[in-house]
Amino acid sequence: MNIFQSAQPSLLDRAWLAIRYPYDLVRNPLDALLSIPALSFLLIPTFSSYSTSLNLLFFYLTWSTLILSNSPLKVEVLGTLGIRVLFYLLPATAFLAFDGATPTLAAKAKEHGESALPMGEEQGGRKGKWWRTALVSTGNVLLGVALQSCVEFVFTKLLHFRSALKISTSLPMPWAIAIDLIRGLFLREILSYVLHRYILHHPDSPLTSYHTSWQHTITAPYAFVANYDHPLAYTVHVFLPTYLPALLFRFHLLTYHMYLAIVSLEETFAYSGYNVLPSGLILGGIARRQERHLMGEGKGNYSCLGIVDFVAGTSLGEDVVEDITEAAENNHVQERLKGRAKRGGRKPKSRSRS
Repeated sequence: MNIFQSAQPSLLDRAWLAIRYPYDLVRNPLDALLSIPALSFLLIPTFSSYSTSLNLLFFYLTWSTLILSNSPLKVEVLGTLGIRVLFYLLPATAFLAFDGATPTLAAKAKEHGESALPMGEEQGGRKGKWWRTALVSTGNVLLGVALQSCVEFVFTKLLHFRSALKISTSLPMPWAIAIDLIRGLFLREILSYVLHRYILHHPDSPLTSYHTSWQHTITAPYAFVANYDHPLAYTVHVFLPTYLPALLFRFHLLTYHMYLAIVSLEETFAYSGYNVLPSGLILGGIARRQERHLMGEGKGNYSCLGIVDFVAGTSLGEDVVEDITEAAENNHVQERLKGRAKRGGRKPKSRSRS
C-alpha cells in the first residue's frame, strides 16, 4: 500500500466543489482581472501581484479537481445548471418578490408603472398568471439543461465522438475567451433574428400559434417572461440561438459558462420592465426593444440586441444606433453641465488694493 497516494475526494467534497463552481467561476478570474491585467500575468509573471497569482491558482486547482474527480458530463450539467440558477432564476425570483412585496415602490421603478406589475390588478392580481409564468419559465430553463445533456450524451456515449464542448483541465487564454464571446454573441444575434421572425412569427409556421398564445399573452414583461413560452417555441427562440454558437465553435466549458452567464443576465434585465438598469446604453435599449416587441404584437424587434433589426429595417421605435447616439449626446450634455458647475464653483480671485 502506498501511503503517499493521494486520497480521492469524498462525495461531500465533490458536491461542495460543484456547488461552489459557479461562484468561483466569476469571483476568482474577476478578482485577478481587476487586480492586475491578465496579460501581465501571462507574459510578465515577475510583475504580477500575489493576489492575482493566488486567485488564478486557486481557481485552477478548483477546476482541475472538478474535472479529475467527476465525469465531464456531470461537470458540464451541474455547472450549466448552477449558472442558470445563479444568474437568472435567483435574480428573477428576487425581482418578482420585490414587485409583490413593495408594489408602490416597484411601480415607480417600472417603465409602465402599475400596469407592469406582475401581481397588479391589470395582470389579475395575486391570483393572476404570474405563478404559472414563473413555473413554466423555470421548467423551460431545466428543459434547456436537459437538451444540452442529451447532446453531450449522444456525442460521447452513443456516437463515441469527442464532447460537444471542450472539457479539459487546461484553462483558455484571455484573448481566446474574448474572441469566442464576441463571435458567439454575434451568431446568437443572427440566429435569434432568423428563427424568431421566420419560424415563430411567420403566418405559415406551425409554431407561430404556440408562441403568440403563450409569450405574447403577456404585454408588460417581467424577468420570468424571458423564458416563458411553449416548450417547442422556447427551444427555437432561446435554446438553439444560445447553444448552437457554442456547439459550432466548440467553446471551452469555462468560456461557455461565462457566455451563458452574460446571456442569463441579459435576459433578466432586458425583460425586467424596470426603467433604471445597470447600463442605460446597452441594457436600457435592449429592454425597450423587447417591450415594444411584446406590445407591438411581434411586428418587429426580433433579435436580442437589435443589431440585425437595424440592418433589416425591422426596428420598432428607436433602433440600436439611435440609442447609442442619444446616449452619447446625454453624456456630452452631462459633461458640459459638470464643466459649468466646476467653473461656477471657483472662488473669484481677490484684488489687491492699491
